[in-house]
Amino acid sequence: MEKAILGGGCFWCLEAAFSRLKGVERVVSGYCGGHTDNPDYRQVCSGDSGHVEVVEIDYDPSRIDYATLLQVFFAVHDPTTLNRQGHDVGTQYASAIFYRGDAQRECAERVIGELVREQVFDAPIVTRVEPAPRFHPAEDHHQNYYALNQQQNYCQLVISPKLAKIRSRFSHLLQN
Repeated sequence: MEKAILGGGCFWCLEAAFSRLKGVERVVSGYCGGHTDNPDYRQVCSGDSGHVEVVEIDYDPSRIDYATLLQVFFAVHDPTTLNRQGHDVGTQYASAIFYRGDAQRECAERVIGELVREQVFDAPIVTRVEPAPRFHPAEDHHQNYYALNQQQNYCQLVISPKLAKIRSRFSHLLQN
């Protein structure tokens, strides 16, 4: 198993998307990249902790590779908006790739370069690519949020459309 740490706005959205992929064994919502020890949701949402809402993904590289995870990542969020995803605004919603080793860094840089060359986005990509610092799991009630709260308005209005996009574009990657 290998790990990936990605931030693309609300961690509930990323968790819901990545947990559906073949080869992904576990997805944990959490915080990364800040200066506060043992941050909690309130501290991260204040914007003062420096942490980004992220997911830590445990995946089997023989079933899904890092580049494919990054393709899904760039499809499920807008990497061109600085510290914001839709109505979610603040440094905690930054687009970020926290790499674990040179291979992940090189892959992230390569994927971003391809997206730029192919002009996939109308604006510059602002995704941070940084070494992975300590990952802090979020509180229990943030884990598996979409699966447990599908009828909640945020889930219906924000997460469900992102999952529909994943089903449309990456159906070949989805678990049965």
